[in-house]
Amino acid sequence: LLNYIKIAWRNLIKSKAYSAINIGGLALGMAVTILIGLWIWDELSFDKYHANYDRITRVMQHQSFNGEIGTQFSNPAVLAQEIRSKYPNDFKHVLQSSWNFQHTLAYGQKKLLKTGSFFEPGVTEMLSLNMLKGTKGGLKDPYSILLSESVAKAYFGSEDPMNKTLKLDNKVDLKVTGVYEDLPYNTSFRELTYIMPWELYLIQNPWIKAMENPWGSNFTQTFAQLADNADVNKVSKKIHDIKEKASGPGEARFKPVI
Repeated sequence: LLNYIKIAWRNLIKSKAYSAINIGGLALGMAVTILIGLWIWDELSFDKYHANYDRITRVMQHQSFNGEIGTQFSNPAVLAQEIRSKYPNDFKHVLQSSWNFQHTLAYGQKKLLKTGSFFEPGVTEMLSLNMLKGTKGGLKDPYSILLSESVAKAYFGSEDPMNKTLKLDNKVDLKVTGVYEDLPYNTSFRELTYIMPWELYLIQNPWIKAMENPWGSNFTQTFAQLADNADVNKVSKKIHDIKEKASGPGEARFKPVI
């Protein structure tokens, strides 16, 4: 073995340029192969952090304008409740949420801009969040908040964040009722770094419940988890006309689909 190593080394030294080209090419090829493999793994594992990834859907709307059909993610704030009441056996969860925006969260003198959403309570179960502190029922109080692990550390360091108070946008005090494991980068919800109750969103925006035509405005999102025995295509057909039936023929151009 030692002789083989000596011979190989002498050959490498004897033909330095040729050796450099071969070794460099091999190294580059291996590096590219590893990077491609990591990319493929990332794509194949996308959203699979969530235990129910193959049952989680997003409700969208097909819209017809001047004979052309477009699709959007925005929905009326009342859509989730309508779907839940009309088709309870087809879904485990149907949840309304705000868009994922930056808000100022303050703890004492520490004020940071962080990205999060207002969500109905079932989000913790739907996304199978790994709760490090608290429980998945932590959004029942409208003045509560769930933090990701990294956000909790940014505010409280090694302190226990449970039952601490954060001020939202310098207006509302929210009690920390849970901390969940940071979501990985390869998930659609990776920027969900904290979650606030949907009920608080309605409290802060009283005009939503006061709208004369709540079906005529599209400004929130709707997510759903299908029941275990439900077929996504059949369920999509069921909810196809739900908005038109609830709002009347004036909204006939809007067709929900999942």
